[in-house]
Amino acid sequence: MRRRASLVLLAFAVFFAAMAPTMRWYAFPRLAKIPPNQYQETVLEAKPATLLDYSTLKAKKVDRITIVQTLKGNVEESRKIERDAGRDVVVWDSLSYVLGPDGKMVSKIPERYIFDAHTQDPVHATGETVDGDPVRREGIEFKWPFLTEKRDYRYFDAQTRTSAPIHYQGTRTFRGLEVYYFEQTIPWTKVPMPKTMPIDIDPGVLAKTGLTRWYTTKRMFWVDPVTGAPVNGEEIHKEELRNARALMGQDTVTVFEGHVKMREDYIAHVVGLVEGNRLMVLMLVSYLPWTFTVLALLLLALSFWLEARSRRAQAAGQGPDTGSGPAPLTAPV
Repeated sequence: MRRRASLVLLAFAVFFAAMAPTMRWYAFPRLAKIPPNQYQETVLEAKPATLLDYSTLKAKKVDRITIVQTLKGNVEESRKIERDAGRDVVVWDSLSYVLGPDGKMVSKIPERYIFDAHTQDPVHATGETVDGDPVRREGIEFKWPFLTEKRDYRYFDAQTRTSAPIHYQGTRTFRGLEVYYFEQTIPWTKVPMPKTMPIDIDPGVLAKTGLTRWYTTKRMFWVDPVTGAPVNGEEIHKEELRNARALMGQDTVTVFEGHVKMREDYIAHVVGLVEGNRLMVLMLVSYLPWTFTVLALLLLALSFWLEARSRRAQAAGQGPDTGSGPAPLTAPV
């Protein structure tokens, strides 16, 4: 009976030993992915800021600039692209909507970001755009890969329509989470005029006057390394109009300048969301594989112990004769 039990335990030990690497190296790459229907809204603020007053064409100090960023998963488009790509694809329709202190629109820039649901690598397909202009992204945007590494990545900048390194600057603690801190600086670069402006002026008409738009920013992210999701983001951002003397009386005019930070209530919401998602990832890459490994070793040890007891009991039952049988008959004298 002990031998049969030891064989059953041995079979379970082999099963759990096989499941440990299977969860990490087979199940995790297939199960950990961004859902195609995700919706997320983030509000950022610059307090105070400098903003161009289009009624006077002069830059002025304002108490607050608000930026509302939305990411909406386009399920229908992702299914279309998946049929050709042969892999799980996510399509995010993004909108960055800037509001002045009076609540009126300052600018809005739509994007369509297409990427692999598992690796976050860009997927190049028709419809990949920024403000209506076709682009070809290289590197990441909005989100880092699952199990983010301590290294530099290429990060896409929507204003310049180009990718540049975003540098790993070390491990930090943010709201109780161990996060990786990244920085990217975009030097002064000439960028396109927004297609939607707060005044009814065709950007093409402005371009004919020689007016140009320039931009620089220092971008900072605090990223949860398990899920790859930023739990906080900031930008020190500045935009200028140059060659503006004909229209504005001076060569250079500030369009926007400020330190943009995520609003506190949205930080709390994102941290709570990440804490829940990181548990699911850790179950696949750490908790379950290690639990299965320890369980396999315990079952294996118990199986060997039962087998050893069975062998000792069998050996004891086959010991030398003790002479307890009937006495032999002897012939009479």
